[in-house]
Parts: sequence; C-alpha cells; structure tokens
Amino acid sequence: MHATPGNDAPSLTVPATRNGPDGSGNGGYTAGLLASRLTAVGGPAVQVTLRVPPPLGRPLTVEGGAGEPLRLVDPSAADAAARLVAEAEEVAVPAAPALPGAPVGPEQARDAERRFAGLEAHPFPRCYSCGPERAEGEGLRLFAGRVRAGGGPDGAGNTVACTWTPHPGLDEGAGTVGAPDLWAALDCPGGWSSDVVGRPAVLGRITVQALRAPRVGETHVVAGYLESVEGRKIRTGSALYDADGDVLARAWATWIALRT
Repeated sequence: MHATPGNDAPSLTVPATRNGPDGSGNGGYTAGLLASRLTAVGGPAVQVTLRVPPPLGRPLTVEGGAGEPLRLVDPSAADAAARLVAEAEEVAVPAAPALPGAPVGPEQARDAERRFAGLEAHPFPRCYSCGPERAEGEGLRLFAGRVRAGGGPDGAGNTVACTWTPHPGLDEGAGTVGAPDLWAALDCPGGWSSDVVGRPAVLGRITVQALRAPRVGETHVVAGYLESVEGRKIRTGSALYDADGDVLARAWATWIALRT
C-alpha cells in the first residue's frame, strides 16, 4: 500500500537553512517539498523542473492539483518572469537505470569520502546537502568521492559515493527521513559525478522514485553517476541504498552549468 502524499496547504516555504548556493533554496530539498504534494514513499515517480533559483524564507504559492501538474509560484517576485519557481508532475519511471552496475558498499563509500573534490574547493561550501562548512546536524554533509572512473566523453560513466547516517534532527516522527531531505540526499551526489569544481552547475530537473524511507541513525550509501554532458546540460543519476545494498530511492537529474 502506498503512503499518503503530504499536506495540501496553499503555500510552502523553503527554510533559510535549506540553501544550495547562498541565497537560494537547495534544489533537491525544494523539489521534494513540492513533490510531497503528489507522491510519497511507495508512490509514483515525480518529476520536478526548477525554473528559477528557489527563494528562501518566504511563502510560495502552490497552484494546480486534482490530476494536474503543480506550479510553485513566488507571488512577491518583482519580475513576472521570476514568478514561476518550479513545476511538478507524476511521470513514468525512466527506462534507463539511475546508477548502472553493482551497488556501492558502505566500506567502499566511506573510503571514497576522502576523495570528495569539494573538500579542496567547493563553489557552494554552505550547501545544505554537500557543503563542508555545514556542521554535523546542520547539513547532510554528503561528501561523494570517486569509486569508478568514467571512460566516456567528459567523464561519462564516472561514479561517486558516500555514506549517510541521517541525524536524529531529520526524524519526521516515525524514525524515518521525510521527502524533502530524501530528495536533498539524492541531489548533490549526482552532481558531483561531474566536474563541479571546474564547471559549477545547479539542478534544473530531477525525477525521483522513493521505494522505502531511510531510517534515522542507520548507515546508508548514496551514489551518483554521470550519464552525459551536452553543452551546458549535465545528465546524472543517483541512488540511495541501505547497508545491505537494497535500493531505497533513485533519481534521474539534469543539471545546468553556470555561464562563465
């Protein structure tokens, strides 16, 4: 039986602490907040497209529903072009696997954390998902380092991984992690399968299927995979595993490289 999607309040707010780049919402967290209006653990996959950097700390209006895609709107945006923040809709699970190959085990993932490129240089060091300047309990601290080198163009096939033991502060009340933090955990490890230091990018679109919720205090593995690079578009996959290698959730994402 599928879990029930979250509340249907007319607005949502991305907390100021859930940032990606300074001053804007973490893409995965924001997408998960909106997606939770359409699905839950065990439910259908949802695709969220981010149109502008998500504003922090102010109410955003949720429009649509009843079988229609949802729109997240910033009613206070001075520029009409910036009013549409994100769109979400149920989709079929993509045919391509999010992360080809065997699951990455906890020991291998823990060893890979030493090779996390963001420890040396990071374009967004206070990112809620992967920022090394966030203290334990204040961020997810997902430091995904390389476990399998990619042999394709622009490093396609590169795989990164890290461990994740959800902090008690992420408990949604049943000993499990809620959708926004689950989506945030699937976000940055995918991005770090590409050259984030040399070519910073932000999340543009993400599709997530959550099969089981991660449990607080238990060791998990998050792995990311670089599918392709086409111009400014970077396509990645990511997956969340329990300590036994069972898939809890998976994601397919498109990142947009920042203009230099």
